[in-house]
Parts: sequence; structure tokens; C-alpha cells
Amino acid sequence: MQLQGIILGIITILIWGVTFVNTKVLLNDFNSFEILFLRFAVAYAALWAIRPRRFSVGGWRQELHFAAMGLSGVASYQFLENCAINYTNASNVAILVSACPMGTAILSSLILKEKTLTRRFFLGFLLSMSGVTLVCLGGIREFHFSPSGDCLALCAMGCWCVYSVLITKVNVKGFGPILAIRRTFFWALVFMLPFLPFHFDFDSSVNVARFAKGWNLFHLGFLGLLASALAFVLWNRTCALLGTVRATCGIYFIPAVTAVVAYFVLGESLTAMTGIGALLTILGVVICG
Repeated sequence: MQLQGIILGIITILIWGVTFVNTKVLLNDFNSFEILFLRFAVAYAALWAIRPRRFSVGGWRQELHFAAMGLSGVASYQFLENCAINYTNASNVAILVSACPMGTAILSSLILKEKTLTRRFFLGFLLSMSGVTLVCLGGIREFHFSPSGDCLALCAMGCWCVYSVLITKVNVKGFGPILAIRRTFFWALVFMLPFLPFHFDFDSSVNVARFAKGWNLFHLGFLGLLASALAFVLWNRTCALLGTVRATCGIYFIPAVTAVVAYFVLGESLTAMTGIGALLTILGVVICG
């Protein structure tokens, strides 16, 4: 069971590490909100196709629980992360968001009474965050703080920590991962709907042009089918098998995966600092685990 959880976690992290490249390509023809909405609309439809039956939630309290998951882990997290990038550089955002294992451990300790804040965990956190910082900065020699953008990134990190605690409770209650994630995506889309008329381009000529491009369809399909429908279900299962805090430590690897993929796909550079950072990240995760 532990091995299965590790394998599913690795698959999920590899998929999520690619999403930054997919999004960067799509931003040539779509805005960030359009990508976000289309991504989860495709994922929601895919999960219905996979499991075409209604999901009996079992009361308004549990419905609120899934609504909170959709708001925190999907709508708010993605929205705040995108907003943060508009006010600060991507390196700041990646570093701050990568701190979510610590936030998740703190919330799990306070809310779920889990004993996760050990000396070993703190040591692994320091090593991994040092590695993440080196990977994200790469060849950048100066680290610039932007209060507004950095605060938004921290808020995004906090939203994912809340989602992590909520998904722990879902796993304890024994909900099937496909139906649980589908319900989460339903509420995420509901929260996005009020913004649709203001941020989605409904011009038919514009949509024909951008949806006619094969690469756009490929990247939207990847984000919707793999990075959302598949990856969120796998992450749910990973958290159930390894424990949410332990599974969340895998998020440290996402910047390193993104750097490698960007090197091969976008032609971005890899530096010695990136390699050292990746090794520190691996060492930190091993210590945490």
C-alpha cells in the first residue's frame, strides 16, 4: 500500500510539473481565467463519462464540505496563484506555494490533532525549501520581494493547505475518489460561473481561430484530462494511502519537474544551481518521509 501510494504520488507530481508549460503555451491565445474554466469543465465532463451515476452526498453538511473543497483547492487556489504572478515574478510564487507541506502539517496538527510537527519534518522542510529556492531562482542573482504579489501567493498556499485538510476528512468517510473529486469540480465551476461573462471571450471568430489550433486542443486536453481529472483522483488516493501531510511533501518536487520540462519543451536553461537544488529537495523529502 505504501509503494502504491508513492507510485501514484510520483505520477501526479510529474503531471502537475508539466502544467506550467501547458499554461504558458495556452496564454498566447487564452487568458488565465479561460484556461482555468475550460480545464475543469473538461475534467468534470470526463469524470461523468468515467462514472456516469449520481453521487448521493448525504446531507447539507457534507455538501458544504465539498463546496469548501471546490472553493479552496480549485477556484481560490488557482485564481490567487494566477493573480500573484501578475504582481510578482513566477519564482516568488513557486517558492511560496511550495511551502504548503508546512502549512498542511500545522493545520493537521491543530484541526485533526495529528502529530506531524517533528524535528525530522522541520529538517526535511528546511532542506526541501532550500532546494526549491535554488531551483526556482536558477540563474537569477537577486530575489525581489513584492508585498502584494507575495501575499497573494501565500494566500494561495493557505487555500491548498485547507483543501488538504478537507480531503483528509473525505478519505476518512470513505467516499470514492472519482465521485468525490467530481463533486469538488462541480462546486469549483459553480464558483467560477459569476465571472464567466466578464472574463471569457464569446466572440465566435476568435474561438474558431484558437480552437482550430491542434496544439491548443492538446494542451487543454492535457490540463483537463490528465492534470485535473486523473491527477486529482490520484492525489486523493495518494493522500489516503500515505497520509495527507506525507503526500503533500511531494509538492516540493514540482518546481524541479517544471524546470526540466521547460528545458526540453521551451528551451529554457538549466544551471548548476538547479541541479544542486533538486538534490537538496530529494534529500529533504527523504528525511520528511
